[in-house]
Amino acid sequence: MGDAPSPEEKLHLITRNLQEVLGEEKLKEILKERELKVYWGTATTGKPHVAYFVPMSKIADFLKAGCEVTILFADLHAYLDNMKAPWELLELRTSYYENVIKAMLESIGVPLEKLKFIKGTDYQLSKAHSMWESNDEEFSLPCSFQP
Repeated sequence: MGDAPSPEEKLHLITRNLQEVLGEEKLKEILKERELKVYWGTATTGKPHVAYFVPMSKIADFLKAGCEVTILFADLHAYLDNMKAPWELLELRTSYYENVIKAMLESIGVPLEKLKFIKGTDYQLSKAHSMWESNDEEFSLPCSFQP
């Protein structure tokens, strides 16, 4: 990709093939000021397969539009989901997913400079993200908790 896409070209890439776009005017404003930050997550419960090309085609659009894309591998969730990913294999499985996703995107000519990967276990097992955090016998829920 030569020159950076214009805000209009970015908007086209970001919104194409979507059934609905909410907040399009706000999106246009943001694209004039800065790059979007996109977050997508998947549980590493099995082998990535051909159906992964559906979300990857949209991730590709985001990357081509210059968005900063973060992919979360929900490895802890994969383990807790009936132990579909044994604890001993979590690291290997997330590495495999990363390699497969990069290869899928590279195979369709997508730049990977603004793509990063994180694992749920990188932060979910820390005290700050535990369900209950003790503070002088008081209990509180962490701010990042979502039902």
